[in-house]
Amino acid sequence: MEVELKLGLENQEGSLDLKLKDCSSSVKDISIKLDGGASWLYQGIIDAFEENIGSAVENAITKKLGEGISRLDSYLKSLPKEVPVDDQSSLNVTFVNDVLLSESSVGFETNGLFIGRNDSLPIPNLGYKNLKLPIICTNLSKMLAITLDEAVFNSASSLYYDAKFMHWIVDQIPDQSLLNTAGWRFIIPQLYKKYPNHEMNLNISLSSPPVVKISNQKAGAVVYADLTIDVLEEDEVIPVACISLMIQASGLVKINGNNLVGTIRLDSFGMSLKWSNVGNLRMYLIQPVMWTIIETVFLPYANAHLSKGLPLPIIHGFTLQDAEIILSTSRVAITDTILSPEVAFTGDTTSDFMLDPLNADALRAKVLITEATFLDDSTSVEHARQHGHTHISEDIRQALAKLQSKLSAKVIPLTEGFKSMYS
Repeated sequence: MEVELKLGLENQEGSLDLKLKDCSSSVKDISIKLDGGASWLYQGIIDAFEENIGSAVENAITKKLGEGISRLDSYLKSLPKEVPVDDQSSLNVTFVNDVLLSESSVGFETNGLFIGRNDSLPIPNLGYKNLKLPIICTNLSKMLAITLDEAVFNSASSLYYDAKFMHWIVDQIPDQSLLNTAGWRFIIPQLYKKYPNHEMNLNISLSSPPVVKISNQKAGAVVYADLTIDVLEEDEVIPVACISLMIQASGLVKINGNNLVGTIRLDSFGMSLKWSNVGNLRMYLIQPVMWTIIETVFLPYANAHLSKGLPLPIIHGFTLQDAEIILSTSRVAITDTILSPEVAFTGDTTSDFMLDPLNADALRAKVLITEATFLDDSTSVEHARQHGHTHISEDIRQALAKLQSKLSAKVIPLTEGFKSMYS
């Protein structure tokens, strides 16, 4: 039998359009043999209609393929154009440009930029152009590859900056003495002299969106911020000095579930006095204090948000498990092999098998078969578990019900029909 399909896959206004241009099947030879008392008669009838049977098979296959392509087209058209990230933003996953076809792969490009979920938030304009760059994968067995341009990350920083989310008033830090003028009396004597033993706040505001840069095997960011020292006097907040900061940080990128998460660390920073109401400041004395504030306040806050991660455009129901991350010029590439197990059999094991995260692949199988070694009261549940087996008396149905959300298959525990040999 030969089956030939000719498909068309195009980008239509941000959605994928799949068309069946031609479909044919050819049954070159079909053989049906019957055995039995009157098989000679029926065999003759079948042989006489062999060509008609072959034609019916060809038509049925062609029809089923057409129906399958139609369902796949409907699924592609139903793919969302936005992926929510948080209450403020979404990821624009509208398809752009033509579908990229090669001998062994199909490639799609999406807009990929962050957009505001609230209509009042501005949409960043970064002049981003999709680049048809090949994905370099060190393992040819990988089945899936996702590339994120650094423009994706910069669109996020621009959106949150424009939405006024990059301004913080710090009134608690690990070394709380630095939020009292007494802690600065040897660093800025004029400050302590003018405001002795006054509480302070640190008003941190980014002066521009952070700029993310990705190069070969390295990711980093440059942040420009103004730190204003505020003195609290009764109900009044008095700004006394402002220091401009330029922070250079490097990042570590990794996968958590289907999210791209990261952490950053401080590489270096520069500082300059922007203005002061307490005289000229000796910046070399202030620099160690600024380093401490960046390390203990700014970076932990940034890493707490980066740990939430960026959702990757993965097909629903699949999870990245052994992803490889490749950093190259201006982009991050994630490659992985996605397995879809059809049938899994546990063999001899306890019921705790289903609670072990190492067995996640088995729990995703469409059919998961487990066995119960002991079926009657001659062996206790405790004895079965001690020797690595499952007893039919264990409340398997209740355990499976709790695991229903983790199982891809419908849960049908076959516990009926077993009776003790002594009953």
